[in-house]
Amino acid sequence: MKKLIGPFTQILTLAGLPLKGALSDDDLQVIPQGGVLVENGLIIAVDFFEKLRKENPSVQIEEITGEQVLLPGFVDCHTHICFAGSRAKDYAMRIQGKSYLEIARAGGGIWDSVVQTRAADEELLTGLLLQRVQRHLAEGVTTIEVKSGYGLETRSELKQLRAIAAGSAKTRATLIPTCLAAHIVPRDFSGTQAEYLSYVFQDLLPVIKHENLASRVDVFIEESAFNADNALIYLNKARQMGFDITVHADQFTTGGSAVAVRSGAVSADHLEASKDAEIKMLANSDTVAVVLPGASLGLGMPYAPARKLLDAGACLAIASDWNPGSAPMGDLLMQASVMSAAEKLNTAEVFAGMTFRAAKALNLTDRGILAVGMLADMQAYPCGDYREILYMQGKMKPAKVWTVNIDR
Repeated sequence: MKKLIGPFTQILTLAGLPLKGALSDDDLQVIPQGGVLVENGLIIAVDFFEKLRKENPSVQIEEITGEQVLLPGFVDCHTHICFAGSRAKDYAMRIQGKSYLEIARAGGGIWDSVVQTRAADEELLTGLLLQRVQRHLAEGVTTIEVKSGYGLETRSELKQLRAIAAGSAKTRATLIPTCLAAHIVPRDFSGTQAEYLSYVFQDLLPVIKHENLASRVDVFIEESAFNADNALIYLNKARQMGFDITVHADQFTTGGSAVAVRSGAVSADHLEASKDAEIKMLANSDTVAVVLPGASLGLGMPYAPARKLLDAGACLAIASDWNPGSAPMGDLLMQASVMSAAEKLNTAEVFAGMTFRAAKALNLTDRGILAVGMLADMQAYPCGDYREILYMQGKMKPAKVWTVNIDR
């Protein structure tokens, strides 16, 4: 059944903007007093509200009262929100000046989350995941990538991915699972990096493929995780199995983005350490550059060079990196708003980075824009001018969120 939603003081469609490069606010399409006509979860028209009502006299109307600005739902293309436990003690040590290695030696770091997540059963993991998903959804994030990577052995990795699948069936948000079994070499594995990746490839990925638990594979390329050579071999094998691939790249040292481009990864994520050579390489590729301001805030590090990436012509997406260690806050809009002031990203660039460009990082082409044929994933903010949203630096939250999964 058709439904007409409106009138909205402004509709910011984000239609007609390119996937790559710098943007201008002058290019934003803003429809005043607009409406959206929806049928079966898809947008079938976006136009002036009164025009749509006259053209559809018997349509069901969802009336919007007061000033509201409509945007596409946000797409968070990089999270780790399926986990158990807390790493508050890590954060307390970090703000005392302890290094990453010192925290790890004291029993913290990724391994601490692995221990706590392994100890949780699937039901508990699903419940914890859903709490975070529902908060994200209330804050306008309608599509959420969710990684495994706190299991690091077959049974526990499958438990995480099955928890993500169970959670996906219980939320209006769309969850996109990613296998990050190549997060670090677990402490209880006695072999080398190459041997661990071979174990994951032979023992875990075939089960994931058989059960359709994920279509994406990720690897963390860093001195404390996996080197570029081993990661490239692993990614190429995963791609040959039919997985999309993505890379944790250039967080502390460079090298990961080169692997991402060479392997044809859909995205290279982090990029805080990327220099001019990496920026140029990413801009000249089809790999989406995903920046994670939450990790910079959580670790007290500089932001990834978002301005330089855009000016070089890259496709730039912005994600939260919500995780228990380096990015525990998980507020995508706040993080992007604060980073925009530091990196001088304009409104068009920020919203594009959290919508259709972030969808590109997940190989999704059916969302992130309010246009005919796109999913009716939308969010409305209680203001009369779209510029108020970033101006409030994340404190303004949506008044209402619509998703294609309307019955959950």
